[in-house]
Amino acid sequence: MKILPIAFDSMGTRSMCTFVKTRDVKILIDPGVALGPSRYGLPPHPIEIQQRKEHWQAIVGYAMQADVLIVTHYHYDHHRPDENLEIYENKVVFVKHPEENINKSQRERAAYFLSKIENIAKSIQYADGKEFLFGNTKIKFSQAVFHGTNAKLGYVTEVLIDDGYKLIHTSDVEGPSIAEQAEFILQNKPNLVILDGPLSYMLGYRYSYKSLQLAVENMIKIVNTDSLEALIVDHHFLRDLKWKQRIASVFDAANRKGVKVLTAAEFAGKPVKMLEAHRKELYSIS
Repeated sequence: MKILPIAFDSMGTRSMCTFVKTRDVKILIDPGVALGPSRYGLPPHPIEIQQRKEHWQAIVGYAMQADVLIVTHYHYDHHRPDENLEIYENKVVFVKHPEENINKSQRERAAYFLSKIENIAKSIQYADGKEFLFGNTKIKFSQAVFHGTNAKLGYVTEVLIDDGYKLIHTSDVEGPSIAEQAEFILQNKPNLVILDGPLSYMLGYRYSYKSLQLAVENMIKIVNTDSLEALIVDHHFLRDLKWKQRIASVFDAANRKGVKVLTAAEFAGKPVKMLEAHRKELYSIS
């Protein structure tokens, strides 16, 4: 299995877009990218805007190569309903169910998006809780789990890709702080997990200290899984300049197990560029 992070927060934009290639199938997970509209009371810096443009170009390029596109939920950093819809032409598209376990905002976005691609995709499959085979490669989806710690932001599907090597992409679980989110990971015994991480940059008002504690406890359980080789922690968590301090105990547990904990940028061999988290500094020097 070849795993290539395409766009992530550690690379400078809001995204979890990942390209996976096995002997049987080429898969692109969450072909979307966005920027935080406001951070520290500031709009996206021109450097962020340029990075978003470059990441979208890369996403389009890998989407055109892919056989399968996966949309784990309908936030715009995970799909783009009005840009380059040709990427869905003649593709197998797996999507979060557009009507079940979904909030009002995502239901409306789902209906709009699916109306745009229904006549160009090869097939559209509702993925929640299902498994699909492509040769010897299995794609397995969790049941719908909370986007975060409750249903306010809707639900997402976690994704397992298994060709003998097992990758789990969590989508936006914001932790995992909830047992059902962690169970999909623990039960499937992955070799690599791509985890979006706690929403700690909103700690104390949108994300509780208790949720952070539960997320850390579950992350330690994950790194103690005998099969795990590496844990990629990114997305929401890389909007927090103190992210490493928040999970010091996870690093300690990982070191004892010989498990790597790293960002998507580091996994891809690229420099870490936490542009949103450093937006104030970007404006101070421009």
